[in-house]
Amino acid sequence: MTKAEIYPMPEFFDRYIHLADDVELNEALETSRDELDNLPIDLWKSIGDKVYAPGKWTIRDILQHMIDTERIFACRALCFARGETARMPSFDEEEYARNTVANERSLDDLLTEFKLVRETSIMLFKSFTDEMLLRSGLSFRGTYSVLAIGFIMVGHQRWHLNVIKERYETL
Repeated sequence: MTKAEIYPMPEFFDRYIHLADDVELNEALETSRDELDNLPIDLWKSIGDKVYAPGKWTIRDILQHMIDTERIFACRALCFARGETARMPSFDEEEYARNTVANERSLDDLLTEFKLVRETSIMLFKSFTDEMLLRSGLSFRGTYSVLAIGFIMVGHQRWHLNVIKERYETL
């Protein structure tokens, strides 16, 4: 199924979904995984712990956030696909960030973990039928489908990689 088949388009998350290509979901997920192989890691290492403004996350914090978010959305996708009717809890990304050791880990380690997490997400979504992809569930941001979650994952990655490119790679 493709991005164009998401209905209704979930508010708030549409900013991520719109960054994804309108292709089959599995292709979008695999392309986003492959994009992780072409990141300017040496440049990122030279940036180190610099941030573009006080209180902003480091690049390593952003990667950890992407990993955490991917795992949370994969769990939501699984719950919705399996017919869960309970509202999914929210998560406070700032609280999660305060409770990591991302800045004690290497960029290479974080990137390896993110690639592995994305690979498991790809396998999860490949296990869903079209019927499962169209199932919806309820979270703190409203109702959205399993299909939407897959494209949220793709767009969320692009969103944050764009932030790094625009705001960090120029430091």
